[in-house]
Amino acid sequence: MNRDFTGLSICAVSAAERQAAQLLSEELRRRTGCEPPITQTPTQTCIRFSQSDAFADKDVFSIEQNGAQLTVSGRGIRAFIYGYSVFLRKTTYTDGRIVLVEPIAGTYTPDKRIRGHQLGYRSINNTYDAWSLDDYRRYYLDLMAFGCNTVEHIPGHVGGERDKLMRYAQDDLCVQAAAIADSFDLDVSLWYPNDDLSVEETTAIRKAFFKKCPRLNVVFPPGGDPGHYPADAFIERVKSISGALKSVHPQAEMWPSAQAPHSVPDWGDVFIREMEKLPSEIDGVITGPNRAFPLDVLRRKLPDKYPIRLYPDLTHNVRCEYPVHADRDDWHYALAATLSRESINPRPREYRLIHRLTRPYVIGSVSYSEGVNDDVNKMVWADMDFDPACDLRTTLLDYARVFIWQAPAEPIADAILALEANWVGDPAENPHIESTRMMLDTLVSDYPALSENWRFCQLLFRACCDAYVRRRRLFDLSLLREARTLLGQNETEQAQRILRREYPDDVCKLRERLFELAKKLFDLIGMQLDVSHFGAAQWERGATLETIDLPVTDKEFYLNRLAFMQTMDKSERPAFLRGLLDRSRAAGDGYYFSFAEHGLNVLGEEQTPDFYMDFQGDRPNVNDGSIPMAQLKLFDHFSFRCKLGGFASGKDYKLRVSYSSRKTAGVSAHRVTLNGHVIYCGAQYGGEKDAEFDRRYLAPNTETATYLLPGRYFENGCAELVIDEPTVGVMLGEFWFFPAEA
Repeated sequence: MNRDFTGLSICAVSAAERQAAQLLSEELRRRTGCEPPITQTPTQTCIRFSQSDAFADKDVFSIEQNGAQLTVSGRGIRAFIYGYSVFLRKTTYTDGRIVLVEPIAGTYTPDKRIRGHQLGYRSINNTYDAWSLDDYRRYYLDLMAFGCNTVEHIPGHVGGERDKLMRYAQDDLCVQAAAIADSFDLDVSLWYPNDDLSVEETTAIRKAFFKKCPRLNVVFPPGGDPGHYPADAFIERVKSISGALKSVHPQAEMWPSAQAPHSVPDWGDVFIREMEKLPSEIDGVITGPNRAFPLDVLRRKLPDKYPIRLYPDLTHNVRCEYPVHADRDDWHYALAATLSRESINPRPREYRLIHRLTRPYVIGSVSYSEGVNDDVNKMVWADMDFDPACDLRTTLLDYARVFIWQAPAEPIADAILALEANWVGDPAENPHIESTRMMLDTLVSDYPALSENWRFCQLLFRACCDAYVRRRRLFDLSLLREARTLLGQNETEQAQRILRREYPDDVCKLRERLFELAKKLFDLIGMQLDVSHFGAAQWERGATLETIDLPVTDKEFYLNRLAFMQTMDKSERPAFLRGLLDRSRAAGDGYYFSFAEHGLNVLGEEQTPDFYMDFQGDRPNVNDGSIPMAQLKLFDHFSFRCKLGGFASGKDYKLRVSYSSRKTAGVSAHRVTLNGHVIYCGAQYGGEKDAEFDRRYLAPNTETATYLLPGRYFENGCAELVIDEPTVGVMLGEFWFFPAEA
């Protein structure tokens, strides 16, 4: 069903209706160049706002359609913005024509009570610190287009130093942004960590700030991340601050989080004991990264008086709550190293899965975000909070029509889905990456106005990043193949010359294009994609251009090791080269495994929940040629287990494990077992040491330990290996099984 609304008028009478009419008029002017008239009487083609107290909730609204006349009804401005946004989500704009492409009549009731995102104005994020108040106003309306009713801010003295991009003091921005939110009837939440002052001083400081805020609905003090107080002391502070909050804003709510400090092992249990006292000062509990309990366990333990709000991390890719492919954490190291922790990261399908897993336990969410790198994720998550039955492709089509109206919606939605698929597997084995870039290049060629749309430029920048990484990796892998052949023949100098070949022109030109797009994104939306040109806080904070050139193969490691070889006696060099070439192989009928190279799926057993992959590859001071790609991922958990087969019956083997050299004093139960038989139990890490192997073939800050595995412990050539430690866990990157006599 298509209905032409070209030349529409907007009908409004009450103050809230007129405010909504003005906002809609601005939206239509942005899309068509023409501002529709605002009248007090309906016309033949019009959108009419109708204020009504008949709705039970200000989040509920209805749309009635009679031909080319629409009536949006609700209790006030919040509902009206939601209502006209549905119209924007279902309309196209071509040559000044406004065409409604789907029927939209009906009553709309959100599933979740709380639906929002954190937009903290502080120096460490990758976008928001460059924004003006008008940018915040614009983004609030964008979020409301997908049903958000909450925005979360961060007061100044917890957000870091003011940087050169920030036009306002943090507290001033926070207060003024709260006033803008209030004008749209958006709820305002504060993320407000504790400090080291006394309870009385802390409470007084917060009360003074609360008085400045024209609107304040929720205060969120995290228990950890950051935070270091024991749970009972934390709750005492929360109760004191809650009293101050409610004395200034009587309807405001106190929502502490069950995020646990790493330094307090029993924090979660004490937190639950305190909550079982049913403190009236607390209205609900938040859970997020570094949580004290898995979500389902928290819901079982927490008194049902207290609802739970989720604090989902939509912004990060590695070393986070939901890393790329969170169930298996297998994002290929070449992409993870170069795109890093906070790159532009549309992951709609994965966040749909995470939303479905978490939704039954919570009454809503306010996401963790550090900039607009996660813009698609925000809108997808918010749409599911409003309607969990929404169709994902429909959401993406709506995203395209609302925000990238200069082109047809279908290819934009396809491009977003394609970008997520770019991150599946080894980029060298994914030709789809080039077709994604070509798809977006074709769009900007056919619709030049897209080059001034920051959301489209984000998609294009990411597509070019993926293609750049793929081309570099393919080229480097070809050099390595050639060089390895020569090294096997002791042709060291020729191999080094090959490994030092420059990238071809197409790779270099694509790198230049990345900088051009980065500058465009800085100019359009304030994205900070490097430190020196665009003012990023540091490499980890969305500054993709700081990491995009890091090694994606062992090319630099080989050059590093070949330089090291020059310090050795010539008689030692042939053996060293053989060891280098065979570094990541198992001798004889052995077995070799690397978390970075092979992933968890080949281990024959799922790892127990909440393991952490400490990714090393995007750290410029680590991935500098001194580390082999095989060691870029450190598995960090209380236990590691795998099941393997194919070993010779009755034969003794040795197990060599590469561990992080970071150790904890007092550990006495680091344990290695094979088929239930204890191989080693004692201090970290035990086993035989091989300092020469470590010096020659390992990254700095890692070491190996080797254990004897008696043949009688194998079961018909099968091995169930467990490495565990109950207090600090284990951190390992790879292991080798090899015959004991090798």
